[in-house]
Amino acid sequence: MAALTFGFLMDPLETVRVDHDSTFALMLEAQRRGHQVRYFEQPWLRFSGSCAESRMRTVTVRREPGRHFDILDEQVRPISSLDVLFLRKDPPVDADFIQATQLVELCNGKAPVFINNPTGIRDANEKLFGLRFPELMPETLIARELAVLAQFVARHPQGTILKPVEGFGGQGIVFLQPGDRNTRSLLEVLTLGGRKAIVAQAYLPESRQGDKRIILVDGEPQGAVLRVPAQDDHRGNMAAGGTPVKTQLTAREREICAQLKPSLQERGLYLVGIDVIGDWLTEVNVTSPTGLAEIDKLDNTNVEAKVIDVAERLVGERR
Repeated sequence: MAALTFGFLMDPLETVRVDHDSTFALMLEAQRRGHQVRYFEQPWLRFSGSCAESRMRTVTVRREPGRHFDILDEQVRPISSLDVLFLRKDPPVDADFIQATQLVELCNGKAPVFINNPTGIRDANEKLFGLRFPELMPETLIARELAVLAQFVARHPQGTILKPVEGFGGQGIVFLQPGDRNTRSLLEVLTLGGRKAIVAQAYLPESRQGDKRIILVDGEPQGAVLRVPAQDDHRGNMAAGGTPVKTQLTAREREICAQLKPSLQERGLYLVGIDVIGDWLTEVNVTSPTGLAEIDKLDNTNVEAKVIDVAERLVGERR
């Protein structure tokens, strides 16, 4: 395929960890194929005239910590100048993020191929989207009323996981057992005194063996990594200190992926990371799912190549 222009809306390139960051792995693969790589940050995005535009940096990237990119040029360009745009800004999915997903769609009929589709991202809250498939999920409550949440905690003798609806990276996740004298206080803190809904989920004891991040590309599982929590923590997220461990997909996990595939494809969610504990789906991550670098290293594979394959195919189909 002829060289394309790949854009990445992301957090500052200066801050990425070259051995861990999935966005950086995607940039490296696009560059390896001869495509031009540009990146820009959310605050640089704006609308002027008939098309959204941004200050963009054309870069070369390399896996060398501390000197992992060079800027070839920097100028304001329309979003329509890109063939592909990866929306890879890390959560939280706040008002600024939502506005950014709306701005990039304003391309005067010349939008790039989006990975992932902005409408799909807005439609698929990472904590709530899985609830469309209740048969795949552990018992889950979304509520802000303290009494309702307290009753849920009391009903689950093995414990309850509480987490913010817009949380990420393991931040704000709490484990509670019935009778804990901190229950009311923690519920007050997490719900801002009953003003903010949170997620309450039945605790799955299998989480001590780890939670599994499965990467789906165009709805198909392309690899997985087991994230094992530290002895003194209940969170397996790598950002929270979890250890990545080699793993294989089970028949149940393939069944979960197959059930999700039509809904993901329908919404243009081409790169998704789902989290599974035991036999249960717990989250569907669509903004900037991580795990590619760990899967590549553990399985001696190249998951990002599958993603770039899809991007090239979508551009080809459009042309």
